[in-house]
Amino acid sequence: MTTWFHSWRAAVRIARRDAWRSKGRSFLVLAMIALPILGVSAFQLTMRSSELTPAQQLERSLGAADAEFRDAQVGGVPLLQDPKGDQFTPVEDFSKSNKPWPDGPTDVRKVIPAGATVLTDTHGGAKLTTAHGLLQTQVRELQAADPIARGIMTLTEGRFPEKNDELAATTAFLKNSGLTVGSTLTARGFDREYRITGAYELPSELKTEQVNALPGAFLAPYGAAVEKAGIPAPELTTTYLVKAARAGGFTWNTVQEINKKGVLVTSRAVVLDPPADSEIPLYQREGSRPYERSAAGDAAALAAVGTIVGLAMLEICLLAGPAFAVGARRSRRQLGLVGANGGDRRHIRAIVLSGGLVIGAAAALVGTVLALLLTFVLRPLLEEYMGQRFGGFTIRPLELLGIAGLAVLTGLLSAIVPAVTASRQTVLASLTGRRGVRRSSRVLPVLGLIAVALGAVIALYGSVFTDQVLMVAGGSAIAELGVVALTPALVGLFGRGGRWLPLSPRLALRDAVRNRGRTAPAVAAVLAAVAGTVAVSTYAASRDAQGLNEYQPKLPYGAVAAIVTEEGGRDAPAVRDAVQRFFPVDSRVDVSRISVGKPGCDSWGGGQGCGRFEIVTPPANECPLWAPTKDGSDPSERFTPAERTKLRTEDWRCRGMEGEGVYVEGNMLIADAPILKVLGITDPGAAKALAEGKLVSFSAPQVDRKTHTVGIRLITDVEAYDKAAQDNKPLPGEVKSFPAYQVPGSPRSYGVQSILTPAAAKAAGLTTAPMGAYFTTDRLPSTEQRQRLDGEIAKLGSQVELTLEEGYVSKNSLVLLALTVFAGLVTIGAAGIATGLAQADAEADLKTLSAVGAPPRVRRTLSGFQCGVVAAMGVVLGSAAGVLPAVALRLTEEREAVRFYEQSVAEGWGGTEGPPVLPIVVPWETLAALLVAVPLGAALLAALVTRSRGALARRAAH
Repeated sequence: MTTWFHSWRAAVRIARRDAWRSKGRSFLVLAMIALPILGVSAFQLTMRSSELTPAQQLERSLGAADAEFRDAQVGGVPLLQDPKGDQFTPVEDFSKSNKPWPDGPTDVRKVIPAGATVLTDTHGGAKLTTAHGLLQTQVRELQAADPIARGIMTLTEGRFPEKNDELAATTAFLKNSGLTVGSTLTARGFDREYRITGAYELPSELKTEQVNALPGAFLAPYGAAVEKAGIPAPELTTTYLVKAARAGGFTWNTVQEINKKGVLVTSRAVVLDPPADSEIPLYQREGSRPYERSAAGDAAALAAVGTIVGLAMLEICLLAGPAFAVGARRSRRQLGLVGANGGDRRHIRAIVLSGGLVIGAAAALVGTVLALLLTFVLRPLLEEYMGQRFGGFTIRPLELLGIAGLAVLTGLLSAIVPAVTASRQTVLASLTGRRGVRRSSRVLPVLGLIAVALGAVIALYGSVFTDQVLMVAGGSAIAELGVVALTPALVGLFGRGGRWLPLSPRLALRDAVRNRGRTAPAVAAVLAAVAGTVAVSTYAASRDAQGLNEYQPKLPYGAVAAIVTEEGGRDAPAVRDAVQRFFPVDSRVDVSRISVGKPGCDSWGGGQGCGRFEIVTPPANECPLWAPTKDGSDPSERFTPAERTKLRTEDWRCRGMEGEGVYVEGNMLIADAPILKVLGITDPGAAKALAEGKLVSFSAPQVDRKTHTVGIRLITDVEAYDKAAQDNKPLPGEVKSFPAYQVPGSPRSYGVQSILTPAAAKAAGLTTAPMGAYFTTDRLPSTEQRQRLDGEIAKLGSQVELTLEEGYVSKNSLVLLALTVFAGLVTIGAAGIATGLAQADAEADLKTLSAVGAPPRVRRTLSGFQCGVVAAMGVVLGSAAGVLPAVALRLTEEREAVRFYEQSVAEGWGGTEGPPVLPIVVPWETLAALLVAVPLGAALLAALVTRSRGALARRAAH
């Protein structure tokens, strides 16, 4: 035991001294190992610090209150809830009794125990004036200065409101509005002014734009003012923060008693000390169990994390291994002296392994310390990015030690092969500097071939016969490791092509082949990076091709639609002018919608006094699959799968419209004939019909074939209509009939099913509201033009649906570019490391070339070709290895898609299209950049940074 300890202590001291002497090489390896440790440790610290304890979560939601009471809106019927109050259901199972789900408010104040202290917390919304225009903002009425509310809001400047004409605002609102503490603001349609007295933040919602007022100071008078102006008042939700009169708060039994009155309770005492699942009646009901993560899901996540960590460690080992190999070679005289003085092979191995141990330990220390410092210093930025404050700076020592242990393990693994190689050299060869005859391993290529074949079989089996993506990934990883094992042999095959090359590249290739100990790991590192890039790029390009095939344009190319659905189209004229001012508009067509009810209602009604309309489908035109039944059952269940398929493919009443489009209420536009040109409708009969005051329809089931008319039902009482539809009774509402023209064929109308001119709508007594406009452009707007338009629309404060049809746009272009750049950097880095090591290792050969008359540029040229050769070999092998996982994954997805298609056909819901075929596309641009640009760039960079003349060295003493 003592001998073992002393020998390792001596080995560590020697390794530490060698690392200090070779600072450049040591720093390079330390940085390679420390950077991933820094990233992983910082991520761990950030995630752990952002995790809130139940007590911290309650402080941010309840403040100092004992519970939060809220109305479940079920008319006061008894409830069952979970301990947190997130899930609930009525005690009576209405799904089995065929009764309608209960609906209606409950007076929560009557349920609050006597003697308790109560704070009301009311939420609403308003469009507030800002320095830039209007901003839709949350409005919260809560007496934030009360001790019960402490913790919900964090005051950062000024004070909370104390008077009815004062507000406090979140820092996010102040930042986006251009206002400051002391500024005044008001709301749209509201003549009162409020002064901002303070700034605060919501610890768990830092990006929320919100203002705080005293209870009753803003929302009630604002709602009355906007309703008077014909605009629906905002919907309000009120909860109650309750401080119990007695210590102990609200127990689970108390919560259950309150649930009998139709009120939900989030109790601090219950959340901190929840009851057992057997004591929770909600969990005893079928389908109401709490969500539990599956063991299979956890295993899959752990496997994915393990794969990523393993590949990262492999990459580092492949890059750092040659550095340790050259370090051991340059220290071979010292190692020889150890052997000459009685040291055996295990001592030599211990010295080289200690180099990996020293560098790994140093990297672990540096990476962990830097992670702690950076996370602590950057904490405010991280909190802003995540949108919430940390619960505290949480340090888990065991987890950090585990991450640091990966650094030590990586350093040791990187030094294993150099240690074994150094220990096999004889003492005489080490002392004289002779390299001896080197033979390539015959076992490693065999193992590599077996791994490649086994991995390919596993990946293809997983993609063709199973749905296991992990099997595909595992097989691909095994195959890639097999290619890594084959790298030394493949490098030798590359060397056979050197006879046709000029002098400098031939020397570079010969040097790479003769010194496979440093060449093969560098090539393997490049191979691994490029293989991953090619795999992801091939998969992304294939998904892009699939997306292009499946893409459904919402408008003709270059067309624009600006739709306003709020406040009766109040801002529609301003939006139309803004689009025409900032976009390269060629033509503009104003569109409107049918408005039912009082003025100022939003699209599709909503709010007191607001209605809606619908296109009436004649009973003879209703598809049997969707026609309502007397008993309320699913009508499609009356047909067999074969009958459903026949109806969907052959019955004109059951065919849907082709393509998608911009959503408008009722799929109907009130517009003049130029709208046809914008939508690409060339049928002359449609324009003629609009001129004659007819309704133009693109949906055959809308048009009554006997009378050639289309009916529009005006629904003034939405609740009565919904109840009649649910009870299968005659539907209320006046129906207006219009002579209609059915556009022949199935032209793509981009979601629009019918068009009526404003004159025809007015003649029929319909009330319309402006909705926006459709535009054509002579060219696509630039990014700057889009940004300026977005800024102008933001000033209006309205919800505007702006659609610009620019064709299919790949979402992976930036990803492919980033992957190509990443692979290029890793390739150049690995090739540069190999080149630097080759120069250090072959200094004697370079001096010999100079001595025999080689010009100075040969050194620079040779360095460039050495770097280019390593990069080229790695890129070629990596490109070949990266295609397998992408193809296997696409085959897996295709098999899943075909199975879903076959299931749909068997159930009668498929068959309109053939079975899916997912394209597999090779990204030739990315491959070209990797195969040509990266090796060429690596060679040029190495040639530029290499000195033409080497420094004179003293003669070694033997």
